[in-house]
Amino acid sequence: MKRPELIDFSQERIRVLHWTWIAFYITFYVWFNMAPLATTMLSNVGWLTSEHIKILAICNVALTIPARIVVGALIDRYGARVVFSALMIVMGVPAIVFAFGDSFLQLLISRLVLGSIGAGFVIGIKMVAQWFPPKMVGRAEGFYAGWGNFGSAFAAMTLPWIAITFMGEWLGIGADGWRYAMALNGLVCIAYGFAYYFLVRDAPSGKKIIKAKKAEPMMVSSYVDLFQYLLWSFPLVGAMGVLAWKIGSVKMDGEAILSSNVLYGIYAILTIIYIVHVVKVLQVNLPYLKNGVPEEDKYSWSSVAALNSTYFANFGAELAVVSMLPMFYETVFSGITNGRGDLIMTATFAGLIASSFAFVNLFARPLGGYISDKMTNRKRTMLIYMLGIAVGFLGMGLIGKYGPLDENGIATIIPMFKGVWWLVIAIVITIGASIFVQGAEGATFAVIPSINKKMTGQIAGMAGAYGNVGAVIYLVIYSLVDAKTFFYIISLGAALSFLYCLIFLKEPKGAFSEEMAYEEEQVLETEMNES
Repeated sequence: MKRPELIDFSQERIRVLHWTWIAFYITFYVWFNMAPLATTMLSNVGWLTSEHIKILAICNVALTIPARIVVGALIDRYGARVVFSALMIVMGVPAIVFAFGDSFLQLLISRLVLGSIGAGFVIGIKMVAQWFPPKMVGRAEGFYAGWGNFGSAFAAMTLPWIAITFMGEWLGIGADGWRYAMALNGLVCIAYGFAYYFLVRDAPSGKKIIKAKKAEPMMVSSYVDLFQYLLWSFPLVGAMGVLAWKIGSVKMDGEAILSSNVLYGIYAILTIIYIVHVVKVLQVNLPYLKNGVPEEDKYSWSSVAALNSTYFANFGAELAVVSMLPMFYETVFSGITNGRGDLIMTATFAGLIASSFAFVNLFARPLGGYISDKMTNRKRTMLIYMLGIAVGFLGMGLIGKYGPLDENGIATIIPMFKGVWWLVIAIVITIGASIFVQGAEGATFAVIPSINKKMTGQIAGMAGAYGNVGAVIYLVIYSLVDAKTFFYIISLGAALSFLYCLIFLKEPKGAFSEEMAYEEEQVLETEMNES
C-alpha cells in the first residue's frame, strides 16, 4: 500500500517541506507572542499602560512591509536556506531583549525590529517552489502556509499556560513567568535557525539553482510594466506613512507620542526612500528594456499587480478581522441567553468562536493550493475564491443590524434575529467566509511560482508585503467606522480585486507543465541510492 505523499519521509522534498513549515510556524509563534500575554504584562509591569500595548501592537507589523521586500530580494540572491536560517538566528535576539526589557524605549525598539520576522513566510515560498513541480506546487505551498500560519493561533492557545502555570507556578518564577516564556521563544528560534541550515538544501540534486547576480529591483518586460511597478511600489511606502500617522495620533500623558516635526521628518524620509527606489528601478530597467528583453525572460507584470491586490484583500482582511472578531461577537451577542435565561456570550466564548479563523488555516489554505493544482485554470480558481470572499464578508455584515443609540449617540449593533439559532448561523457564516479567505491565500501563492522563476522571491515578497499593507489600511478603517460597515468595506475590497484579476490576471504559462518530471525521477533515484 502506497504511503500518502505528505508523510512519505523517504522523499527528500517531503522532508524539506516539513522542516520548512516548522521554521515558518516558529517565526509566526514568535511574531505573535505578545497579544496572548498583553494582560499579564499589564498586571506585572507597573509603568506599562494599555496605550503602551496599542503602540507596541502597531510596531509589531510596521517593519514587516519593507522586510518582506528586502528578504524577497535576498533569497533570490543567496538562496532560501541561508536567508531563513539567518533571519531566525538574528530575530531571536530582539525577542529575548523584548522579554527582559525594563523601559518602554527598549520594548518599543525591540518590538519594532522583531516585526521583521514576519518576512519568514516568503522565504519558504521560494524553498517549496524549488522542490515541487508546477503541477504540485499549489498544494505544497498551501500546506506550508496553512500549517506554518497556525503558529500564531498556537501561541494564543499555549503561551498563557506556559507563562503562568509552567513558568510562574511549576518553576516558581512567579509574576515574571511571561518574560521567561517569551525568552524561551527566542532561544527556540535561534536554535532552529542553526538546525535548519544543516537540515535542508536549496534544491534537488541535479537541478540548477537560478540566483540573481545581486539584490536588485525587479526586471520588467515593457515600459508599461515599468510604470505599473513604480505605481504599485508607492503603497508599500505609503502604508509606512499611515503607520507613522497612527502611532503619532496616540497620546501619552496628554501629549502625542510623535511630535509634528518628527512626523514630518518621517514623511520626508519615506519620500526619499521612494525616490531612491524609483531611481534604482529606472537605472536597472531602462538599459535592460532598451537592449531588448529576451523572449524567455518576458512575463506579465499585470499578473503581479493582480496578485498584490488579492493578498491585500485576503491576508490583509484576515489580520484585520482576527483583530476585531472576538469583540464583535462579545458585543453583538452580549444579550443572548440559553434556555435557562443565563447569558452565554463571555469573553472566553467569543475568543473561541473567533479562533475558528485561525483553525481553518490548517485545511483551507492547503485546499486552496490543491484545488488550484487540480483545476485546469489557476486564474479561474483565483476568481472563484475572491468572489467567495466578497460574498462571505457581505454575509458577515448581515450578522448584525443597527440597534438603539448608546450614551454617546452612536448606534449599537444587535443580532439580525433573536435566538441561539442565529448565533449558530453567524458562526457558520464566519467559518464559510474564512474558508474562502484562507483558500484564496493558498491560490495566490499557487500562481506566484509560475510567473517568473528567476524572481519568485521578489514577487512573493511584494505580494506578501501587500498583505501587511492591507492589514494596516483595514485596521485604520476599522478605527473610523462601526463593525457592520467594516465588513461591507472589506467585502468591497475583495470584489474590486475580483474585477482587477478578471481583467489583468493572465493564466501563467507552464502552470501545469511536466517540466520537472525528469528532474524528479533523478532526485528519487538519487535518494534511493543514498538510502
